[in-house]
Amino acid sequence: MLIALVGALGYALGAALQQYEAVAEGASLKLVRRPRWWVGGVISFSGACLHAVALSLAPLVVVQPISVATLVFAVPLAAFMYGRRPYRAEILGSVAVAVGLLWLMLLVPSHNVPPHLGDGAALAFVAVIAVIALVTQLLAGRVHGAAKAMLLSVGAGVMTASVSTFVRVVGGGMQGDWGRLIHWFTLAVPVLLVCAVVLLQRSYAVGYFGIAYAGVQVIDPITSVLAGAILLGEPLPTSPSTAVPALLAAALTVAGTITLGRLAPDHGAPDARPVAPPMERTVTLPPVDASAAPRPSTAASDLA
Repeated sequence: MLIALVGALGYALGAALQQYEAVAEGASLKLVRRPRWWVGGVISFSGACLHAVALSLAPLVVVQPISVATLVFAVPLAAFMYGRRPYRAEILGSVAVAVGLLWLMLLVPSHNVPPHLGDGAALAFVAVIAVIALVTQLLAGRVHGAAKAMLLSVGAGVMTASVSTFVRVVGGGMQGDWGRLIHWFTLAVPVLLVCAVVLLQRSYAVGYFGIAYAGVQVIDPITSVLAGAILLGEPLPTSPSTAVPALLAAALTVAGTITLGRLAPDHGAPDARPVAPPMERTVTLPPVDASAAPRPSTAASDLA
């Protein structure tokens, strides 16, 4: 859990840097010419590697909810980059996410059985993820603003959840045997990761960082926990003494996430160039050619 938390901090910093550049350049190949985008990518990749290490040591239902903590880090970082202070609601939302997340982690049953996923179930899982991502992309093309950012973040969230699921299966199933890496699951991880990065950049480019990032951080753990419980048989709090508090903790975490997501004032990268004050301009009329000016007509010339 500590490894995942450190990874969440790195992922948050990298996401804030990349979002800043994605707003300025758009989700296009122009981003590769922005050094800050590369720095953010390296930091995010380092955080993702730590997250992968955590997934190889603990179940999805334990590790994935910690990814919500990236929102607690990312929103204040984004506010700092845009030259403003975090709002009071942002602070309260961060506290709600942190408390709900800690509460939820304490309620998850202890379980560390090596994961197993059949080929048929894996293909069905990928198909469902692809359909959700495609539908959200098509719907996002018909709307604008916050709704577009939210739809794109849903597609990015389910795609990142699929990456975490396969990383858990590959890393947790190795058990010291490197030969188990020779499987199509291992090849699926980078493919799904590239798709997730593209969808993330598209959601960032809309300009509503809070909404886009909050959407990803809610959809990702929900999808991952469902995948862990349905596909990998990981236990969830089911007894009344733990299920009800777990639902309350999840509700508190989601409420804090939505609160943070609604506060999205940073719709574009600020222009660092100073704006010159308006100046009075003297309008100079062109010289009038007297020969070209119309002459008044006389009755004699008219008769002629």
